[in-house]
Amino acid sequence: MPSAQQQTVITEDGARLAAYVTSPPNATPLTPTVVLAHGWTLDHRSWSRVIDELPDNLRVVLWDQRGHGRSTLRAGRMRTGRESIRQLGEDLAAIIEALVPTESPIVLAGHSMGGMTIMAYAGQQPEFLLRRVRGVVLASTASDGLRGPGIPGERLAMKVLSKIPLRLGWVVTAGMMRGGFGRNPRQADLEHARTQLAGTRLSTIGTFYFALMDHNETGSLQALDAVPVSVLVGSKDTLSPLRYAQSLVDNLPHSRLTELPERGHMLPYEDVDTVVAAIAAALQGCALGHETEIEHPFAQHAS
Repeated sequence: MPSAQQQTVITEDGARLAAYVTSPPNATPLTPTVVLAHGWTLDHRSWSRVIDELPDNLRVVLWDQRGHGRSTLRAGRMRTGRESIRQLGEDLAAIIEALVPTESPIVLAGHSMGGMTIMAYAGQQPEFLLRRVRGVVLASTASDGLRGPGIPGERLAMKVLSKIPLRLGWVVTAGMMRGGFGRNPRQADLEHARTQLAGTRLSTIGTFYFALMDHNETGSLQALDAVPVSVLVGSKDTLSPLRYAQSLVDNLPHSRLTELPERGHMLPYEDVDTVVAAIAAALQGCALGHETEIEHPFAQHAS
């Protein structure tokens, strides 16, 4: 991943969000900005392979979602409370306000919980979305209806975990990440994802489990349908399977669904080319598969 300038964005409730910005040397306020939101138990590094394939004439903004990576929860602390996806949408608004110039057109891309963050943001900021956001990419995500893997005692276990502020650390192995991927994942990707899970506190895993299970942003989809949306899902995704992606498209008439054969839940690792192509389409104001074919899809956005 290109070197990024690290900044801290403080939210209204005092959470300290670790944010990372890369910009071309000749960036102007009109330079398009790609904002990337990561998933549960991961951090901003989960987008590394995607960023490596983006052209260097874009501003890219990432952050560690609250409680993940180097970001805190409310009041700059790590004590869990009633975290919610709606709260993550408010965090996204704070990130954009602090780090994206007011003249810059924006593309939003979210993976898993990051996609839910974008949905919540759309419901909270519909006018801003229509005015500033050129397109959206939703990968491996859902608007509602999550039920978890159905392990016996799952909710009780997560309630206990939400009170334990210890990181998983060395107990996490690359093999434990295998279930999130589809067929034949790269070992380097498994290890890269492992390091992020290993650095996540048990309390974060537990409290955001309930945020995910309670998540329902179906009412926000009307606002999101005002912009082109590419919905991506892996055919082997067992965490956010095809039915969730299909439900999104059914509620977003102007969206486009792309199902990726043999891919799992971790699309920013497993199908970098398709994620980058969806971002390119969004920069053109299109959903993936609806764009006008041009030789260099990013050329018109050079600063």
